[in-house]
Amino acid sequence: MTMSSIVPVLHSEWLKIRSVRSQCVTLAAVFAATVGFSVLMCATLGAEEGAEAGFDPVRASFFGLNFGQIAAICFGAIAVAGEYRAGAIRVSLAAVPRRGVFYAAKLAVIGLLTLAVGLVTSTTCFVLGQAALGDRGVGIGAPGALRSVVGCGLYLALITLFAAGLAAVLRSAPAVMGILIPFLLMLSFVLGDVSEGGGWVDFLPDRAGQQILLQHPDGPLNPWTGTGVLVLWVGAALWAGNRRLSRRDA
Repeated sequence: MTMSSIVPVLHSEWLKIRSVRSQCVTLAAVFAATVGFSVLMCATLGAEEGAEAGFDPVRASFFGLNFGQIAAICFGAIAVAGEYRAGAIRVSLAAVPRRGVFYAAKLAVIGLLTLAVGLVTSTTCFVLGQAALGDRGVGIGAPGALRSVVGCGLYLALITLFAAGLAAVLRSAPAVMGILIPFLLMLSFVLGDVSEGGGWVDFLPDRAGQQILLQHPDGPLNPWTGTGVLVLWVGAALWAGNRRLSRRDA
């Protein structure tokens, strides 16, 4: 398939997302939730006197990421699982019979949109967050700062694709949200408290992926190997989604 034949597929996937209000709202919520909670936390920390041992001003800018990723999961799940409502997937596959091309185009649009929103979100979080920290803030030239800004956008895009892959497997947005949101927000937190030294818990997708946000990461994974672990999780979900789409009736 040539590039000229792929572009219309990409354009149609973009139109699908743009024309569905719920998808636009969840994508906007990624920005609003991440920035809102991050600035609120930084303002609180900036008002405190003295600095805690081990305080990480760079990571503080992205405190709201744990809330913003909920919206990212919802966006990825709805964008894929919405095809299975009222048989819309049959229409899509009639227009694009090559299922691999259809799946890849959908993932490309979802990933690129979330990456763009994620980078705008992370940049806004850093600028406003460091301003709210006052004297405790740092500049973009501080160690790990630029890497964290880029990494935050990348993390949001990968988490969205993780949800998209699971949605292709389960074909239900509520099912994906019901599994993935507790998994990312509660499981590693609870297991991290009961597991001394982290161990295998450090290889869970959120723990590994968020290493890139730390100014001075510690533990078995550095920023980029942690991102690599997250990529493996995402790749497994996307592969499973492709198998389900290719081998099962629409």
